[in-house]
Amino acid sequence: MSTFEIVLFNPEIPPNTGNIMRLCSNTACNLHIIEPIGFEIDEKTVRRAGMDYIKNMKTSIYKDINIFLKKNKFSRFFLVSKYGKKKFSEINYQIGDCFIFGSESKGLPEIVINKFKKSDIISIPMATNNRSLNISNAVAVIIYEGLRQNNFQFR
Repeated sequence: MSTFEIVLFNPEIPPNTGNIMRLCSNTACNLHIIEPIGFEIDEKTVRRAGMDYIKNMKTSIYKDINIFLKKNKFSRFFLVSKYGKKKFSEINYQIGDCFIFGSESKGLPEIVINKFKKSDIISIPMATNNRSLNISNAVAVIIYEGLRQNNFQFR
């Protein structure tokens, strides 16, 4: 069983995905990747960032968001976007929650956002005039807040 479910929608940068794989291993999270992927998942840079941790975690790859949703019936989904009106720290997270992150250059497209309620979109506050956090940092912020709220209960 996993602590949380992490979804990367169209990831583009191998070291970011490798870092997230390492985070998943260290936090007992599952990783779901929705294609297209901007690199080969076995690229040297993914392996280097993920190191030997990636053999200790589960990664599933899906052709599109619809297949992902059909195969996974998680009880709660949160979309992480700078456009979310609710701060990530205002949510009471539960073990098993699913977090969806967009691609590094485009974020989450409307086709994904429209499949969920607007109240499911959360954001990480940033100083004004800044575009975004690095995705692997954003994933770490969210996952560790969820773990903190659940007394670092790893499944």
